[in-house]
Amino acid sequence: MAGNRDRFSTFSTATRLKQLGERTAAHVYRSQSRRQVRRSRLTGRAALLVLVLCTLVVALAYPMRQYVSQRAEIAEQQRDADDARKRLDELRDEKARWQDPAYAEQQARKHLHFLRPGEIGYIMKDPEAEAAERHRTGQAASDRPWYSNVWDGVDKADRPGD
Repeated sequence: MAGNRDRFSTFSTATRLKQLGERTAAHVYRSQSRRQVRRSRLTGRAALLVLVLCTLVVALAYPMRQYVSQRAEIAEQQRDADDARKRLDELRDEKARWQDPAYAEQQARKHLHFLRPGEIGYIMKDPEAEAAERHRTGQAASDRPWYSNVWDGVDKADRPGD
């Protein structure tokens, strides 16, 4: 220590401060270079981690997309199957109703205007429909043969706009 004192006493204060500053700067420089080494290692690890994560995302993106789309397709197929089951139940109910002779008779009377023996049926003509028919064909539907009316009905059903 005495040697250090002698060494410092021979130099001026400015020289001593300069040497102290240089030592401090060297110490700071070594400290910063150690931090940079640590940072570069951390940056390399982080880059590797990011690379691995990106690789996983890319590798799993397509299978996940397929999985999600297949799940949606399965759900749609299940809805279609449920709708088909409901429609099947409705058709079975309707078939059971048609097995009943009273229901068949009721539908025949309603839609086909069937009558029981001794009954008198009345059909009311719509004057507006009669006028429209007369305007379209030039004569009333009742004035024409029945097959003309049937054929006109087929033609009318075939036209999309009517």
